[in-house]
Amino acid sequence: MAKGNDETPCALIVMGVSGAGKSTVAEALAERLGWRCEDGDKFHPASNVAKMSAGQPLTDEDRWPWLKAIADEIDRLCGKDQRAVVACSALRRAYREVLVHGRDDVRIVFLDGTQELIAGRLAGRAGHFMPPGLLDSQFKTLERPTLDEGAVSVSIDATVEAIVDDIVGQLKLAPA
Repeated sequence: MAKGNDETPCALIVMGVSGAGKSTVAEALAERLGWRCEDGDKFHPASNVAKMSAGQPLTDEDRWPWLKAIADEIDRLCGKDQRAVVACSALRRAYREVLVHGRDDVRIVFLDGTQELIAGRLAGRAGHFMPPGLLDSQFKTLERPTLDEGAVSVSIDATVEAIVDDIVGQLKLAPA
């Protein structure tokens, strides 16, 4: 069943590989819409951050509790009639299924870019726990979202404002 409904969702999950601009786009999108912004990275336990900082990719066992914590936060906010934009890598369909778990009011926004473009961005980024060397593993893990997931795809080869315009246009969203 396609999830491409025209009703305003309670949550948008901005997903993509590290360096795609998830946090930046999620913040700008939330500001445009007047919604709350949550960065999925803050839901990682310290052990996950330490592992990634050491250049080790996470396993699914590492990810399940993290994804469940984000899903619980989405449920909590939606249960209070709040709207949120959540930045989260959500690279595999199984991860997105944990986050969305059948809800029609949660939509996926995929930030799509080439590995070369994103590698260039990561090389210029300082102070983030995800080292550029893990980009290969991120692209190997990535399962592009499909329309039956209620996903929209936007190119990141544009300004943040143009990316947000694209998302708002595709989802037919209006500020709160």
